[in-house]
Amino acid sequence: MPGRALSFGAAAQAYERFRPGYPEELADLVLAYADRPVRTALEIGAGTGKATRLFARRGIAVTATDPDAAMLAELRRHVSADVRVRQAAFEQLRADERHDLVYAAAALHWTDPDRRWERIAGLLTPGGVFASFGGPLRLADPALRDAVAAARSEFLADDEIPSPDGTPPSAGMQWPGTELRASEWFADVRQSEIERRITISADDYVGLLSTVSAYLELPPQVREQVFRRVRDALPGTVEVTADVTVHLARRLPRS
Repeated sequence: MPGRALSFGAAAQAYERFRPGYPEELADLVLAYADRPVRTALEIGAGTGKATRLFARRGIAVTATDPDAAMLAELRRHVSADVRVRQAAFEQLRADERHDLVYAAAALHWTDPDRRWERIAGLLTPGGVFASFGGPLRLADPALRDAVAAARSEFLADDEIPSPDGTPPSAGMQWPGTELRASEWFADVRQSEIERRITISADDYVGLLSTVSAYLELPPQVREQVFRRVRDALPGTVEVTADVTVHLARRLPRS
């Protein structure tokens, strides 16, 4: 998926404008799980810094990493000088320093699975916390979801990313919790859900779609045609489910 993962830079400003941020409840959940002071954090795939800001507001020294220069340029416009910014893919990160918290906000599925958990463990202090969170943004009304699916069907059958390990949506534990449970590096794996609904204009919903990799991969003329069809299928405002699925795990205290 590397090419698809790097497709976001062209839409960095749209990503910042249309993607919702993360609720304070998420930081509360992660820090309560840590149950000890969290002084430093490393973010994998920071994008424009939606999650960076959440944890930086809590007084945590965040190092935000992303392979895309355009995304990081947008991030720098929205964070304080205290946030360290580093252009690097996850696979380029070296364990030259360890952090109390390593997290990925809707970005972990873009990373190379080879030695993924060993690499993340190497970036954490023993007993440190790993957090992965995100979730699809879906129209709350099933009839509107069907209308949008029909509008894009000629060019795009599906716009969501399937589970990287094939875990079905009906399973109690979702990815990456499934892999974390099987990893020799982590323990105390937990899954939580933060439920959210937001009401936005139909134009902003189309703007939101313009940040989704499935649409970014379409040829520009096709993409614009799909967006026109989608917009025509929608009323003036729409309700969107923006639930955040959170996975937490603790690095085992080993060297």
